[in-house]
Amino acid sequence: MASKSSYEFYKDDIKKLPPLRAIADTLVLDHKIRTVSPAEAYELARRQWDVQETDLPIYAPAAERLGLPKGAKVLNNCHGKIVGRTAMARRFWHALNAPERKKVLGDLLEAVSDLQTRPLIKAHALIGLDKDLMIKATIVGHENDAVNVFNWLVNFTPYAELAEQYESSPKLPIQDIIVIADNEWRNNDPFYHNQGFPQLALVDVDANVIFNFGMRYFGERKKGTLTLAWTSGMRLGMAACHGGIKEIDFAGCKDDACKKLGKRSIAFFGLSGTGKSSHTNSSDNGGTMPEGFDKVVLHDDAFQIDIEEKICRVWEPTLFDKTDSRPIGHPDWEYIISVMNHGQIMVDGKNLPLGQDVRNGNGRALLDRALLGKYVNRCSFPSTLCWLTKDTTMPPIMRFTDVKLAVAMGASLMTKRNVAENVSEEELKKLVFVPFANPFRVYELWKDVEAFIKVFENGATGFMFNSSGFWKTSADELTGIPLQTSLTLQTAILTDQLEWEDWPLLAGSQIPTRESAEKLLPGFYDRYDHAKVENHEQYLATLRDRVEQRKAFLESSDLTEKPELLKELLESMNTAR
Repeated sequence: MASKSSYEFYKDDIKKLPPLRAIADTLVLDHKIRTVSPAEAYELARRQWDVQETDLPIYAPAAERLGLPKGAKVLNNCHGKIVGRTAMARRFWHALNAPERKKVLGDLLEAVSDLQTRPLIKAHALIGLDKDLMIKATIVGHENDAVNVFNWLVNFTPYAELAEQYESSPKLPIQDIIVIADNEWRNNDPFYHNQGFPQLALVDVDANVIFNFGMRYFGERKKGTLTLAWTSGMRLGMAACHGGIKEIDFAGCKDDACKKLGKRSIAFFGLSGTGKSSHTNSSDNGGTMPEGFDKVVLHDDAFQIDIEEKICRVWEPTLFDKTDSRPIGHPDWEYIISVMNHGQIMVDGKNLPLGQDVRNGNGRALLDRALLGKYVNRCSFPSTLCWLTKDTTMPPIMRFTDVKLAVAMGASLMTKRNVAENVSEEELKKLVFVPFANPFRVYELWKDVEAFIKVFENGATGFMFNSSGFWKTSADELTGIPLQTSLTLQTAILTDQLEWEDWPLLAGSQIPTRESAEKLLPGFYDRYDHAKVENHEQYLATLRDRVEQRKAFLESSDLTEKPELLKELLESMNTAR
């Protein structure tokens, strides 16, 4: 399926063309703006003032796919003090009142006029790799921001790669996406977020347009584009997923019981640092998967669930990962295409990017999806959906028997901020609610709630993993939950090795029985038994308080527009007294 140009989408009543899209379209159509290929954007980026060329070769198959010169080297773009996303800079056109719109529109016209005084480039890409879900996108920026244009083309798919397939697809009732960027924008008006220089991410979801102003960080371009893609999928009746998903095929297993399991897809939803990529990308779940299984990964960060067709589809051909756990010599460096905010160091005469966040926090890299092993552009409907939380009152693993509770816990998912987000040290310490682990949702929460209810009603089972640690003596002094433990439990879920018993502290939830857990993880049941924690009364009070906070969060959301739905969610969260 293909998206529509502005004329195709609005031609029946051209006066419905939104002003922000008209501004973006007019800029895109300026004949003075030249269209660049990935190779041309790469060459411009090499000469950009804040970009350094390393001696690390770009992953050869990716370089060939992108049309880069043989032996092309990885580029390192360092941004300055802001090395993460800035939520406070976001302004949503649909949420502005009339005076605010008038003001922002005037400032936008001035900003675009100023942008046109500089040499500009543009590039075209396709968002989505499955033939039944593709959206054409265009990015415009100036030559001094070529590295972000290059990285955007790397992160998505250069239009020329799939042009024939795209052009032969039937049209979707969705507009093409337009991204306008100016990392040198300046505006001292206090209406806009300012951290020594102004930042603005102006989003018009109805028009499928975003303006990234005053922002160097590539993640703003990536997530801004994905925000519009996810929202487009939601407009088509699909569930938007900021998560990872893989499909396991047990048909080749030697064990007959495993062989009968067939194919199963499992999805993980969590913010950076919760284990989403670790759960999705692990080759064999720490050696716990049965011999003969086969695994394919759709993606570890973004996909869409087509509930009607019972299919999941991918948006991106690359991974945008932190490199804090990848030292020099780590095998993942073979798959690197581009890096951001890295130190550099000479090793045996070679100038190499230095990961592990030595220079600053949130060092990032674009990696080829080949890192995942086998990968696909579509996979089967998820049999299992897992929320990844940092709520220290929750057991390491929990299964939901109540669909409404599963959705309520996803809609009030608790986590902590991380260095991928541009927030204060104090904010990093706080627990926050991020519904379905998707901070990029720009439509009403109740739409996500309804979508995920349909996912569960169509056969998915809900689970929650605690990726932080379980209460030992307090909310901060914890019994650790090693990743290996979580991976072992994941395998147990996939292979039906666990039996379940009701967890008495939250109706509609279950934990593994002692007998089934001890077979896999000796000592597990007692180690994470809520009845054996110290300061038990304080533990129970904290658990109840956090559930009440969840309820309060849902009650403060737009779910109030759907009172019956809100009531069902609230009634599903019942704690022991």
